[in-house]
Amino acid sequence: MTTRIGFVLFDGAEELDWVGPWEVLASWSRLCPDDDVQVCTLAPRDGPVRCANGMRVLADHTWEDAPPLDVLVYPGGPGVAEQLGDEAVRAFVRGVAAQGALMTSVCTGSLMYADAGLLDGRPATSYWASLNDLARLGTGVQVRADERFVDDGAVITAAGVSAGIDMALHLVARLHSPERARQLRRHIQYDPAPPV
Repeated sequence: MTTRIGFVLFDGAEELDWVGPWEVLASWSRLCPDDDVQVCTLAPRDGPVRCANGMRVLADHTWEDAPPLDVLVYPGGPGVAEQLGDEAVRAFVRGVAAQGALMTSVCTGSLMYADAGLLDGRPATSYWASLNDLARLGTGVQVRADERFVDDGAVITAAGVSAGIDMALHLVARLHSPERARQLRRHIQYDPAPPV
């Protein structure tokens, strides 16, 4: 059975928030075809999306013509601020969740989930400078400031950019196996050792 994973793109999305997890999950799809994983990108409308640091990309689908998804990855970035309170964005997020997709986020993408009510009463995390916003946007959000990612069953939230890669590897382990996740970590040579 196919596992379909969709990455949300929007103007002002932080590139590494989605490209890091994309590298993990697209590598999974390409290197392990028998696992039957498909990844795609989704944008609110047709046309190029300009990310936070200037990268221009074209999404595979709009929100309206996207296939049914098993997993949604919502990145953060400065563009999230413009989406907060937007009823169309809230409806999209709630609609994907209502279809049973596993909702994942990186960085301030979790603010969109809080804004849509998906994190009410749940543990969650976000970018370190936005943890107060996470608590403010939801009702009873249990902010986990010191965790790189938080898996609460139907929702997985990750902190900043590199935590998104950790979350994606966790997702592979959860959906397939720790062995597959280790194989992919080795393939992309994700072995962080910051020089500073």
